[in-house]
Amino acid sequence: MNFDEMIERRGTHSVKWDAMDAVYGVPNDEGIAMWVADMDFRPPQSVQDALAKMADYGVYGYYGDEGDYRAAICNWMKTRHNWEVAPEEIFTTHGLVNGTAMCVDAFTKPGDKIVLFTPVYHAFARVIEAAEREVVECPLVVEAGKYKLDFAAYDAMMTGDETMLVFCSPHNPGGRVWSQDELQGVVDFAKRHDLILVSDEIHHDLVFPGATHIPMANVDDSVTDRLVMMTATTKTFNIAGSHSGNVIIHDEALRKRFAARMAAMGISPNSFGLFMAEAAYSEEGAAWLDALIAYLDENRRILDEGLNSIPGVKSMPMEATYLSWADFSGTGMEPAEYIERVQKDARIAANHGITFGKGGEQYLRFNFATPRANIIEAVKRLKDAFSDLQ
Repeated sequence: MNFDEMIERRGTHSVKWDAMDAVYGVPNDEGIAMWVADMDFRPPQSVQDALAKMADYGVYGYYGDEGDYRAAICNWMKTRHNWEVAPEEIFTTHGLVNGTAMCVDAFTKPGDKIVLFTPVYHAFARVIEAAEREVVECPLVVEAGKYKLDFAAYDAMMTGDETMLVFCSPHNPGGRVWSQDELQGVVDFAKRHDLILVSDEIHHDLVFPGATHIPMANVDDSVTDRLVMMTATTKTFNIAGSHSGNVIIHDEALRKRFAARMAAMGISPNSFGLFMAEAAYSEEGAAWLDALIAYLDENRRILDEGLNSIPGVKSMPMEATYLSWADFSGTGMEPAEYIERVQKDARIAANHGITFGKGGEQYLRFNFATPRANIIEAVKRLKDAFSDLQ
């Protein structure tokens, strides 16, 4: 597991590295890609071996008998998260953006209002609006440098037309690992307002020492009849191109509704994604993940120290994910100015905070899942770009 290996991704149809110029005006040949949430590391050898076995066999037909695949998911959730999942509760979607869209389609109707606690992963709003539903943005509040939930304010915003809450746990982009009390608050809020609760937990394996992720399914049994869980191997093991994700539903009535929409849309899984997921959820995958988290933790430290050394910039303390969320409001600059410095002077592509909804306007999101040499170079470039503030 050599996470320091510099793997050239330019010219490989990598969105992250080959679209910097088109999206941000950052030259592809000399820019550092810190935007799209995939990693610049090879996955565990078990995944590579599974793909090699497929290639050696050389026949790429339809996948059948999901028993081993589902058993691998159930075992992983039990051993890593103390969460009991039954095989029949698992649906496989084409990634979790697709999973979110399928939930919107299955459990709401056009014109419904869907709640997001913002700022939050930008694809949620995109698919909700594309489905002709209305996004209700309930802003998170910053206390002691971390995001908190303000349920009294959110209660006052509800009109009775809301039918779903899409919740992000751990939180992207803020890196929060929500506490038991906070998650209970989410459950209670969903019950008070009769909302289907979709809990996107794609980052649940990427949690740093000192924090413990609690699956929403383990919070309160009374939420089962309205709860939809979403998980995936893709973020954890850097296999997002497999476009594979899992929607896990315990309640039989909800499961039937979701299954009906899956059937109506003709959705069936990609065999490559299933073979890769089964191989990832293994002892080899677990060892690789443990080493990855230790490596990312040091990257996090280096990047945070660098960002926080720039006067007026504050990186939110990270408990999970590999996505640093940096507040530039203290610089006194308008977003256009600090964005230009990051993109033009530092030649770094980072996500613009405004795309994550209300509350993100003064932030940039930096992906630090890359060899350490890139992080060190990025910190140097950022310091140089804002050197006049020193």
